[in-house]
Amino acid sequence: MKFTIITHVEHKSKEDVFYAYAPYVREMNLWLKHIDELEIVAPLSSNPISKIDISYKHQHIIFRSIPSIEFTSVKTILTSIIKIPVILFQLIKAFQKTDHIHLRCPGNIGLLGCIIQFFFPKKTKTAKYAGNWDPKSKQSFSYRLQKWLLSNTFLTRNITVLVYGQWKNQTKNIKSFFTATYSENEISVPKSRNYSKALKFIFLGSLVEGKRPLLVIKIIEALYKKGKEVSLEVYGEGVLSKELEDYIVNNNLEKRINLHGNREKNVIKNALKEAHFLILPSKSEGWPKAVAEAMFFGVIPISTLISCVPYMLDHGSRGILIESSLDKAVKTIEETLNNGEKYLEKMSLEASIWSQNYTLEAFETEIKELLF
Repeated sequence: MKFTIITHVEHKSKEDVFYAYAPYVREMNLWLKHIDELEIVAPLSSNPISKIDISYKHQHIIFRSIPSIEFTSVKTILTSIIKIPVILFQLIKAFQKTDHIHLRCPGNIGLLGCIIQFFFPKKTKTAKYAGNWDPKSKQSFSYRLQKWLLSNTFLTRNITVLVYGQWKNQTKNIKSFFTATYSENEISVPKSRNYSKALKFIFLGSLVEGKRPLLVIKIIEALYKKGKEVSLEVYGEGVLSKELEDYIVNNNLEKRINLHGNREKNVIKNALKEAHFLILPSKSEGWPKAVAEAMFFGVIPISTLISCVPYMLDHGSRGILIESSLDKAVKTIEETLNNGEKYLEKMSLEASIWSQNYTLEAFETEIKELLF
């Protein structure tokens, strides 16, 4: 089987080995165990390989480089319009020669792939919609268009669309799905945590506006000022790094909050085993891996009511759902802490039991069913 991935994810190469963002490649490597030949249609960058990039694991890879496109300013719109015919030509060539088309959405390249696949109705296809599939969520026109195209069983045929969460009134080609990080051999009973003394909070994710890391820091600051013995470990990098560092210094929080930058999987894993709570008050998510990874080790997640998060947290029985308002978020967390240790221990246990169902082995079994 020849398997073709269409994605906007930036790729890098070194000595004919291709690298990209680790969580995405780690997932794709599970698909690649079951195919004979891989073709990747994606932007290729000359940037150096970073700590959060890993390589594809396959012996027969064809890379079809296309330009990246964006529509954030007049200049980028004009240059992207010029690039689109080149991308469409490459997509058509790739689609003609493959057995299975795999679209990664949402994204500008994924949108073009959604359009071109109309003309290949007999080709077997899967689409991974890694964003928020909630029909009621407010999203950009591009995202809403991709959701409509993928759901349209007249225009989009012979496809299974993988989405996060369970939603009512979906077309027959929509399949509720998940993602995984840890293996069955990593399952263990969560570490017994003491919720009556110092509480360790953790943040995992890019330091960008959409993840609201500054709100996380302000929540910890507010809890500390209310007399709670709390600390925060922040893992991730992004454009807000300097702003967060300055806020921590200016508000004398250096002993409470540590910025670690990007770290390897094992470092994150060990940090999760020691943490009491994970905070992720994002503006938007698909399947927030940080939440699922934390729950796997009994860390109680604290998150905003977005996408499939309420489903993951069973509407509050295995995690804390907060609003994006600082005062309301702090109040909700305080009220939960006041419920006592037994309540928190039960929440921690239920979180781990649920998350440990979603192992790499379970994920691979689902993938095989999609391919064969």
